[in-house]
This record gives sequence, structure tokens and C-alpha cells, in this order.
Amino acid sequence: MGMDQTTPNILMTRRRAFACGAAGFAGLALNSHAGWLDRLFNLSGAEAPADVFKGDAPNDELWALWCQRGWVKEASHYLKLDRNVQCKTCPNNCLLAPGDRSHCRNKVNKDGTLYTMVYGNPCTFHIDPVEKKPLFHFLPGTPTFSLATSGCVFRCLNCQNWEISQKKPEETKDPRGPALRLRPPLPSELSLEEISRLSLFPDDVVAVAQALRCPSISYTYSEPTAYYEYAYDTCKLAREHRLKNIIVTCGSIEDRPLRDLAQFVDAAHVDLKGFNDAIYQQLNAGKLQPILDTLKTYRELGVWFEVINLVVPTYTDDLEMIKRMCGWLVENLGPDRPLHFSRFSPQHKLDHLPPTPVDILVRARDAARALGLHYVYIGNVRDVPDAGTTFCPNCRRAIVERDVFSVTAYHLTAGKCRFCGTPIAGVWPA
Repeated sequence: MGMDQTTPNILMTRRRAFACGAAGFAGLALNSHAGWLDRLFNLSGAEAPADVFKGDAPNDELWALWCQRGWVKEASHYLKLDRNVQCKTCPNNCLLAPGDRSHCRNKVNKDGTLYTMVYGNPCTFHIDPVEKKPLFHFLPGTPTFSLATSGCVFRCLNCQNWEISQKKPEETKDPRGPALRLRPPLPSELSLEEISRLSLFPDDVVAVAQALRCPSISYTYSEPTAYYEYAYDTCKLAREHRLKNIIVTCGSIEDRPLRDLAQFVDAAHVDLKGFNDAIYQQLNAGKLQPILDTLKTYRELGVWFEVINLVVPTYTDDLEMIKRMCGWLVENLGPDRPLHFSRFSPQHKLDHLPPTPVDILVRARDAARALGLHYVYIGNVRDVPDAGTTFCPNCRRAIVERDVFSVTAYHLTAGKCRFCGTPIAGVWPA
């Protein structure tokens, strides 16, 4: 991967900037020229960059400690605009002057170079069943080593992991004290203080996953696009060691970094958080179209993925909108793409809303099936018959039964229905 120099709209914007005498934004005080920038991007047809944290890069003392730990690395997808930089990893397209911090909180412009601050320093890691991602058609019943750093490209009002996704790296990690790397043989336990200063570089992640007998690594909990360089290097090394890689993502990523990463991805969970752009902006501070593009790109590249739709009362519980979404999925991804409707629980800034009524989830599942989707599930519920059951689309027999995240019955042979021999879409044990 090299520094991205090929984005047509941005190059057009740079030409317009030069024509306006901006010299590639050199020395531009971005906070005082926001209106000029908006006009510039509207003139070129490009999206204006997302809001960033002005002058919020770490001070020299903290930066030196972060570098000493090895927790910084030059970003892989960005444009140099004299001493300013523009991140090209996600559609936020953050435009940063020296000393600025990105919208996702994880990247900073230090002296005209864009750096990630979340390299090798996850703030949380666990062993999860793969069904918890949730992935129901990918190596069912297996454990996956799961990790995350701080930061996210979205601002979801209902985020269930906001304690890390909406934090800066230095709010979750501490570079002071003795350095600590997690390597086999693994300790029986780690204190919170130890985790706060612990490093887990790509080779460490692979070694730990192998020691724990996990056949896959999941990049999850916050947003792997926000720790792209760390995820990319780890995915690449994991592939070399025959481990599988799972990306759990909101799907908001630019095309080139997605394609670079996808060559090492074995499965993805993609959140489709609604099917209305205005609601996406209001609920998630994001855009719908990039997510639809990501879904189509994963399908084009042959990466197995499943779609998750969180049904949030008063935001995404409109049955007609759900039907339009399901119709789009059938038309663009095919009837064999699994869809998980997930129940909302009061979280973060939406703790005043009630949980999603179960009846709405059942009606959504019925509508999705009526529109042609073969594999439709309901998550975060108990006592709903067959909420997590996989049925053969041919003989209609139950072929995988689940109790929350546990597989309780399995009737597949080499990926085919044991009763009628129909191939079932997914990645199954041999």
C-alpha cells in the first residue's frame, strides 16, 4: 500500500485550490476558512470533509511516549497537500492542518504527515463464539479471537460500545510504566492497569490466536476502518499463518482501501443501519450510499458476508422502509445473503427509547422472507421460535439450530443439507 494519489474528485479540488491561489491549501487556517472550503468542495462536486478536532493532536511529551511504544505508524491512504493532509480511508475525508485530529479520533497530522495512533494497542480483546459477531454461515461453533482499539468513523446515537468507540486512543491506553507485550505463554489474568499499557502487535495477535486455538481473528467492537493500518497488517500476517479474518464493520470505507483490505478478509459482518439517507445522517452521522457500495464490492470480490439491521424504535422500525431494504438486498446481493434483524436495547444517547417490540422484528422477518430472502434471523431476543434457526431453502427442514450463540443441532454435510443435498450458502467446516 502506498499513499493514495488517485482520487479524481480530490485532484480536481486541488486544481481548483491552486487556481484560487491556495497553493494546495498551504498554510490555510482551516477553522477560519470553513465557509470558503464548503464553497470549494461544492464547486468541484466533491463532498465536504467531516468535522475534525482542531489543534487536538497530543503534545510533544505524550507523542514521544506513544512513538517509544511503537503505537504510531504513517497512515496508508491519504493525500499530502503541502503541510496539510487529507485522509482517504473513509468517506469522512478528513482534511487536517498540522496539529489536527481526525473525525474518528485516531489519526493526527504531525508536521505534514498523517499518522494512526492505534497501531498495536488494542484496548480490549476477548474470545467470542463466531455466532456473536453475528455470523451464522461462517465456521459455526468455532471461537474467534476478537479485538478492538478506540475510535469510530460514525457517531451512532445508540452505540453499545461508546466507551471505546467515542474515545481517543490516549483515553484508553497509557504509555507510561514498563512496556508489556502479550505473547505466549499467556498469563492467567491481566489487570486493567496492565491492559492499559499492553501492546499487541500483528505478530502477537497471530501468536495469541494460535495459542488459544482460535481459527479466526475478528476486528470488531469499535470500527476496524478507524484502525485500518493495524487491521490490514494483522489480516495480512494472519492469512500467511492460515488463520481466517473477520471484519465487523459499519461499512463506511472508501473503495481503494476496501479492496486492499478485502484480499485478506474471509468474512464480514456489515451493519446496514437503515435504508434512508436522512435517517443515516441523524442516527449515525453517516451516509447510506457508501454502505451499499461496500456490500456490492464484497459480493464482487467473493468475500463471504452477512448483513445486520438494528431495528431502532422511531428511527428504523418503519416496515415499508424495511421492505425496500430487503428488495434491494435480493436484487443486488441475491436471495442467499443472510440478514439479521437485531433488537435495540436502550444505550448511549437513546437510553430514553424502549427496546424494539418483538412483534416488529417478527413482521420484519416475515416480510424479508416474503420478498425472497432465504436466511433471515432475529437477534438479541429470547423466546421467539426459530429466531436463530437456519432452514434449507429447498426442503424447509431445520438444518442448523441455535440457542443464542450456541449451536444445538447441525445437519449439514460438506456445506449441503443432510436431508435433501441442497448446497447452503456460507463457509462451512469440511
